[in-house]
Amino acid sequence: MSILWQARFFTTVNHLRDLPNNTVPEVAFAGRSNAGKSTAINTLCNQKKLCFASKTPGRTQHINYFSIGGAHVGQHRKDETRVDEIRALLVDLPGYGYAEVPGAAKDHWNKLLGAYVQRRDQLAALILIMDSRRPFTALDIQMLEWFAPTGRPIHCILTKSDKLNKNESANALRQARTVLGSYVDAQGQPFPFTVQLFSALKREGIEEADAKIQQLLGLDIEPIAVAAPQADADGEASPQA
Repeated sequence: MSILWQARFFTTVNHLRDLPNNTVPEVAFAGRSNAGKSTAINTLCNQKKLCFASKTPGRTQHINYFSIGGAHVGQHRKDETRVDEIRALLVDLPGYGYAEVPGAAKDHWNKLLGAYVQRRDQLAALILIMDSRRPFTALDIQMLEWFAPTGRPIHCILTKSDKLNKNESANALRQARTVLGSYVDAQGQPFPFTVQLFSALKREGIEEADAKIQQLLGLDIEPIAVAAPQADADGEASPQA
């Protein structure tokens, strides 16, 4: 069972000032409104309704946080989350690029998204969700270029790969790697950008994405247990050496 299956709703915010003050690492999911972002998150977390996959793209207008760790009731998820035991946060960013969203809302989202991905210290990596049939739209490139200067990893998940045949899938991966490989730092070194195919319908690419996200969050490393203080001969607790 993946540790991502522990995910539960933590909080939602609409302004940078309201972002959680936790210091645990975050991985953010970004993508066009119809790229299958909510479905991908739900699939990776093995939950049907963790993220709201609306039939009306563009409905998610806030930054939604989901905690990993700090829960002690596995299935019913009714116990209070122990904030001090949270190990990481998954962040669902508002979908972008939906034409019918009012202009003022678009402006707010753009400012919110840009500021979050460029300035959030806790943000360990970005998961860029793109439809495998239409990757790297102008808005996807904008997201890449917002985030690239941070030097942090981006993992691209090309969704709906069940819509492609074998040759189309190979071409989609090759073209994506070419685009990502064109981003280099000031020393000419490529940024840590990776890509994979993914199909929620056929449940393909789930293990690869799960392993990558855990690695980006440091969840593939067991947390160091803090030893309880030992009592001395008089029954008083003494510090560990």
